[in-house]
Amino acid sequence: MTRLVPAFAVVFALGLVSACPTEEPEVEPDFPADYEASYVEVRDCRGSGDHDLNNIRILADPAALEPYQGRVEPFPVDAVVLKEEYEFGDFDCSGPIKQWTVMRRLPDGSAPDTLDWAWQRVDLERKVLDEDAPRCIGCHTGCGVEPDGYDGTCAIP
Repeated sequence: MTRLVPAFAVVFALGLVSACPTEEPEVEPDFPADYEASYVEVRDCRGSGDHDLNNIRILADPAALEPYQGRVEPFPVDAVVLKEEYEFGDFDCSGPIKQWTVMRRLPDGSAPDTLDWAWQRVDLERKVLDEDAPRCIGCHTGCGVEPDGYDGTCAIP
């Protein structure tokens, strides 16, 4: 009987360890910390009722620039469109950034529920606050074709 107790204790302890939740690794933002060195402004500062009334400035990475501006070529996989968000009263977006929202192109047909884009909201510490929020996808669903936008970007000329 004494041999049974230690063996049972080991099995029980292993079961507890494997049942404990492990910390999930932090998700990295879909844009580099030094994005300002290579991203280009494609829409200047403006108000956005869809972003909690924050003012926004939109930038495109080098891969997204031509498709965003030209509205003809498809966005290549991993192309990024980024919104810098500023306080409501910052009408020229010259103050500190409040947060970022970002969309990264996925392969065609790989994620129809998210319009084949990955979505993130990122805080100033570059912590991803949420991913693929229904709110983002819902707003951008109507931006798939002209005149309301191009390929989910809401890029009204």
